[in-house]
Amino acid sequence: MSASTTMHADVLPSAPAANQLAGLEPIERIRRRWPIVLAGLLTLAMVAGLAHELFGEGLSALSREIPRSPGYYIAFALLYMSPPTFDWLIFRRLWGLPVAGLGALIKKRVANEVVFGYSGEAYFYAWARSRLKMVTAPFGAVKDVSILSAIAGNAITLAMMALALPLARNLFYPETFQKLVWSAVVIVAMSLPFIIFSRRVFSLPRGTLWWVFGMHCLRLCFGSFMIALAWHFAMPHVSLGMWLLLAAGRLLVSRLPFVPNKDLLFANFAIILIGQGEQLSELIAFTAALTLLGHALFIAFFGIQALVRRIG
Repeated sequence: MSASTTMHADVLPSAPAANQLAGLEPIERIRRRWPIVLAGLLTLAMVAGLAHELFGEGLSALSREIPRSPGYYIAFALLYMSPPTFDWLIFRRLWGLPVAGLGALIKKRVANEVVFGYSGEAYFYAWARSRLKMVTAPFGAVKDVSILSAIAGNAITLAMMALALPLARNLFYPETFQKLVWSAVVIVAMSLPFIIFSRRVFSLPRGTLWWVFGMHCLRLCFGSFMIALAWHFAMPHVSLGMWLLLAAGRLLVSRLPFVPNKDLLFANFAIILIGQGEQLSELIAFTAALTLLGHALFIAFFGIQALVRRIG
């Protein structure tokens, strides 16, 4: 046997080894494609969730009397875009995320609101995972940003409770007030483990973690101000300061763990502060319906965009 023949035989795998490698190829393809499959499944879940909300009288509030001030819709647009925009600013610093990533972050928000909590993080992780050229280890950053978002929400909520509960104690029944106090205890308990074991939980540098935490706090404050401003444009006879107090109450109620009917509690709180129950209820319902309509329009836009790309 010649040297060239021997060298050729050493380079090429034997027949059984080649068959084994061929058998592993589908597994490797599955491993490479699972982020795309997961993102596709969550997209279908978003469409199903939106359809359920739309056909379940989700947009019925749009048929009622609508705000006529352009300022309401400008403030609402800024409110709607604030979560994905702040997320984009965060991941722009962490990954150099391009503007195209804003679409994935909008889908992340829609998934969290119409599918189930943190499904948006799963979608965004799958989206980032399928783009390994952009980032090689997306899980740590997505995890850290999500945990810090929850901690920032809890911190803002506790600050609001510390300011509001002494003033609003006479507005609630003793049982409700007791639930609010226990909710504050649970909020503290949920945040403590992440703070105590921060070195094991988080993967980003400490300075970056503080910056992300500050961005989340800024996002929450900006969103509260925008919804207060939108409501003020819709009902200008109510002072902006009162709307700011109501927006703070809305953020507070949304994060309470021991309150079974948060919408009812918030509506009662709002009516006590402002009065005009029917008009206020319609305004709150209209804002919720407009948010749902925004979700539907964006999902339709992204679907058409994906279809055009495939055809092209």
